[in-house]
Amino acid sequence: MPDFGRYPFALPAVVDLERLSFTEPITFFVGENGSGKSTLLEAIAVALGFNAEGGSRHFRFATRASHSDLHEYLGLVRSPARPRDGFFFRAESYYNLATDIEQLDAVPAPAPPIAEAYGPRALHAQSHGESFLALVMHRFRGGGLYLLDEPEAALSPQRQLSLLSRLHELIEAGAQFIVATHSPILLAYPNATIYEFGSHAPHTVRYEDTEHFRVTHDFLTRYPAMLRVLLHEQDD
Repeated sequence: MPDFGRYPFALPAVVDLERLSFTEPITFFVGENGSGKSTLLEAIAVALGFNAEGGSRHFRFATRASHSDLHEYLGLVRSPARPRDGFFFRAESYYNLATDIEQLDAVPAPAPPIAEAYGPRALHAQSHGESFLALVMHRFRGGGLYLLDEPEAALSPQRQLSLLSRLHELIEAGAQFIVATHSPILLAYPNATIYEFGSHAPHTVRYEDTEHFRVTHDFLTRYPAMLRVLLHEQDD
């Protein structure tokens, strides 16, 4: 590291980082906002050759170069099995990716339109949540490596359940996922590796020990009392 006093190298998740293993079909990064989970996921994606703003290795659009140079200091050790497909999804820049697809398809070319791989409807003709599910349903396939940054951002709880089911279908077909998320629904996927980020190096935790599970569980089971505390109401 060139300087542990500047971002992102000053993040505890980076300062104390030694090794992360991805031995399960799906690995989750969890932690508070600013803990470094999306920063590390982005660095892994760029080190693997994906566009920093999202997409496959073939996308090269750039709206604003905001990614760090952390990817230059990561050592990636790949398994002998090579993924047949790959994609880096970023919720915050997916709109820009959809725009780039439209612009590329507007240029005459002998190949089929890129948009056809994402389903029968144009991505911009759908809501953000619908267009993301179209990506997962049509563009993703078995044997691929997929990095997802907060995929639940535009999804209702019911659609998060649909996403969970689709991830399982793809995993059964040989896909692998690395997902940065705040969703206790997605985190419930069986036998997943969960790395927790905080004031320490990322370390594995059980689903029930994540703050996301505990806070959500406590709120749903005791929400009247919690609301009184949060809203400064007095007990009757």
